[in-house]
Amino acid sequence: MSESEPTTGGRDPRRGVLNLLVVLVLLLTGVIVFQSVGRSRWARLTPGYQPQAVTARGDLAADEILTIDLFEASSPSVVHVTNLGLRRGAFTLDVAKIPQGTGTGILWDTDGHIVTNYHVVRQAGALEVTLWDQSSWPAVKVGEVPTRDIAVLKIDVPPEKLRSLPIGTTNNLRVGQKVFAIGNPFGLDQTLTTGVISGLGREITTFGGRTIQDVIQTDAAINPGNSGGPLIDSAGRLIGMNTAIASPSGASAGIGFAIPVDSINDVVTQLIRHGKIVRPGLGVMIARWQITERAGLEGALVLSVVRGGGADQAGLRPTLRTSDGRYILGDLIVALNETAIKTDTDLTAALEDRRLGETIELSIIRQGQSIKVPVTLGVLPE
Repeated sequence: MSESEPTTGGRDPRRGVLNLLVVLVLLLTGVIVFQSVGRSRWARLTPGYQPQAVTARGDLAADEILTIDLFEASSPSVVHVTNLGLRRGAFTLDVAKIPQGTGTGILWDTDGHIVTNYHVVRQAGALEVTLWDQSSWPAVKVGEVPTRDIAVLKIDVPPEKLRSLPIGTTNNLRVGQKVFAIGNPFGLDQTLTTGVISGLGREITTFGGRTIQDVIQTDAAINPGNSGGPLIDSAGRLIGMNTAIASPSGASAGIGFAIPVDSINDVVTQLIRHGKIVRPGLGVMIARWQITERAGLEGALVLSVVRGGGADQAGLRPTLRTSDGRYILGDLIVALNETAIKTDTDLTAALEDRRLGETIELSIIRQGQSIKVPVTLGVLPE
């Protein structure tokens, strides 16, 4: 190699420039060829093309109109409940309200009472309710029953802003009839889902391990955030409160459950009146099942009778001890209405869903004879 020839690691730089120019020419040729092929495959553009004409919809179907009307009439009775936690600043005395959960609530009356699930408001430092018009109001707890997953809140709002749902009953519900659920799943306000009653008389377990009976099963989609919202029939009546789902993933799987409105009505009335559940009772002390079992008896043995209570007024007899140490057994309760009573716990369970002032019929064995006694339930002592 002569000294006059430039060296660049043994390569001629002019050859590199030439190669680059060749590549660019090939790329440009490819683009031109692609555009040419594309124009040959697709129709030419039409600058004056107009949008397609809209086809008239026509009238909505009757069931669609029913659903729309029901939602528009019912949604103002459904509220968004926000569970707020209170946190104090590290270096200040200010208290911040931090959302720690949301759910749905039902406007119960024009006094500002709201019904929701206990688990929606559990461990709340503060509560906020958002109405259908997006106005938000602080709420206070009136009462709650964790074992029935029911809570009652109250907001101080002008009555004209409040619209309650008509109350139905669960006595005449039938599997297959249409139902509608309104709620705030995943924080999305005022969502409507539809379905049918899939089953009646179901049981679910809530906080405290209590079993709620006669629960409504529905395939209307119920997701987190729907809790506390209404389940409505096609007449727009409240028939239940959505409270749980059966799903491995935690999202709707077509198996949702609603607490029946009959149970809600009774519990809410007591919470508003007393702030707690006032339990009805017979006014007796019953022997534990171990005692009756040792005595070879099957039923609930009356040990003592509360003076002035329902059992006392009905003439139920307690167990007595004679001066010589012998026992005269009291009345043995073997049935309450049509429910057989074999132990003291059977009697407690049979009284669980009874109401104050209700008259029930006890079947008892007294000195070997079977008799029936009507008893009016009174308030159990605290």
